[in-house]
Amino acid sequence: MIPPDHPRYRSLVVRERLAGSARKGIVSWEGLTAHGRGEAFDYLLGERTTASALFAERTAAALLLSARHPVISINGNTAALAAGEIAALQKACGALVEVNLFHRTERRVKMIEDLLTVAGVDVFSGKAERLLLLSHDRAWCRRDGMYSADVVLVPLEDGDRCEVLAGMGKTVIAIDLNPLSRTARTATLTIVDELTRALPQITSACRDLSQAGEERSPVPVDNHYLLSEAIREMTARLSHALD
Repeated sequence: MIPPDHPRYRSLVVRERLAGSARKGIVSWEGLTAHGRGEAFDYLLGERTTASALFAERTAAALLLSARHPVISINGNTAALAAGEIAALQKACGALVEVNLFHRTERRVKMIEDLLTVAGVDVFSGKAERLLLLSHDRAWCRRDGMYSADVVLVPLEDGDRCEVLAGMGKTVIAIDLNPLSRTARTATLTIVDELTRALPQITSACRDLSQAGEERSPVPVDNHYLLSEAIREMTARLSHALD
């Protein structure tokens, strides 16, 4: 039992949820390492949504709403941490939701799809094919899903698939706490923020833009600027902490 007054309460609850999901087989054991790596960068952000991240989240909303065929790609960590948030975002932007795994088994795919469905997600499932030019199992996707998408949101991504999707001419939105990663540098738009903070911000921005009825025209993105700002925000906080 984690006491609610523990100074690291939220972080410890997240770790427990991931560990429990790993024991069930939803999250791969390697996914726990990936989470810890991201959490280290979140410390540098002060575990908060920065100004540059908020701007990126609003931009992501505009990209999703202006897309012809948007898809949200889900792995085990994302499903375990944010199934409800994915359901809310799907409702706000109308994107397909498709499971895509590095450590892929049909059993894991089914477990994750069931978890998402219970949370209210309309999961795009069915026959997957080896369609992406990758040598591992992230190559498997649906022809009418991610393969045909023009905009793909890839929370907690691995860099090689991000690179392949971008090379196919797709607009790739990544959520990655590490602004130096290959994913962050390869994506069209990188949101340097923690997953469960970023998704509600994107959802809120989608609702605001939809209610405003703004014309959905192409959205300019300067990812180099956003990554530079994220690094500046991290180093400024680190410098302040050492004063």
